[in-house]
Amino acid sequence: MIKNLKKKVGIAGFGVVGKRRREFITKMAELDLVAVCDQNFKRSGKFEDGVTYFTNYKELISQDLDILFVCMSNDMAAEVTKAGLNRDFHVFCEKPPARNLREMGEVIECEKNKPSLKLKYGFNHRYHTSVKDALEIVDSGYMGKVINLRGVYGKSQLITFGKDHDWRTSRKIAGGGILLDQGIHIVDLMRLFGGEFTHVNSIISNRYWNHDVEDNAYALMKTENGVVAMLHSSATQWRHSFSLEITLDKGLLILSGILSGSKSYGSETLRIIERKGDDRGEPIEDYREYSMDPSWKDEIDEFVDAVIKNQKVINGNSQDAFRTMSLVYDIYCADAEWRDKWNLNNNF
Repeated sequence: MIKNLKKKVGIAGFGVVGKRRREFITKMAELDLVAVCDQNFKRSGKFEDGVTYFTNYKELISQDLDILFVCMSNDMAAEVTKAGLNRDFHVFCEKPPARNLREMGEVIECEKNKPSLKLKYGFNHRYHTSVKDALEIVDSGYMGKVINLRGVYGKSQLITFGKDHDWRTSRKIAGGGILLDQGIHIVDLMRLFGGEFTHVNSIISNRYWNHDVEDNAYALMKTENGVVAMLHSSATQWRHSFSLEITLDKGLLILSGILSGSKSYGSETLRIIERKGDDRGEPIEDYREYSMDPSWKDEIDEFVDAVIKNQKVINGNSQDAFRTMSLVYDIYCADAEWRDKWNLNNNF
């Protein structure tokens, strides 16, 4: 491919996630990474490979770009996404899409004025092979309909390992705690497998770490069709854990572990359990273990494909992201004490 036909890319936010995105962007023949920005750079300059770096996003978006990747803290996500769209860039933004629904709504209004542009959000867990395999089984219908879901996603603290403090513990910057930061992934997966949840009960707590954001969220939810989901998002999970159980008419799918950058959630596995008549609780079981994580590549591939072929963004479009954010806030607000304590109604 002739270089000048490549899509010129910028990355706003060059921390752990931004650098991970760069790893895959630079491997794509269709893309040319030309610039990045991060507040930790002391001055503007160029890397040895010719990529320019800046100290703030306004300098970055003044460049001649086609695509902007937004990998910034939650307080900046919506602002930089809107700025990118207004500069006529296609935008890929990491989760969460914003600190609250009001900010997310502002992005959607901005997007409406730019119908030719593609906007995608990084709900990366949808692209893990265990999740895709489980979804294929559910969609095939051979194990019947979903009855209920149970999910746990937890780590041992909110602060990034090795740091004394972190923006994730500040409600002003982060908007929320463990549920918005990490639990949003399992909220998104529950929507993917179970549908839209209209009845929500919850308990939200920050009684252990005592930050001004939650360290535990417990939710019991139900769809109009009667699918029930139980969720626990935790920052007091001393042994890091990811698990999602999907009970169907004729069996059970158990997703356990997730291949992450930290490698602390254990092996990524899928147990496929089929109920056969009166099996006395010992059904047929198929066990799969996954050693590769194609999610980062596949997610970017899908976005770039939508840009180049002018196709709709299916997974992680703005409406999908808004619905996932809405469910997160439904969980927050279902706990009346938490809702009133943080005046969450002002975030709608």
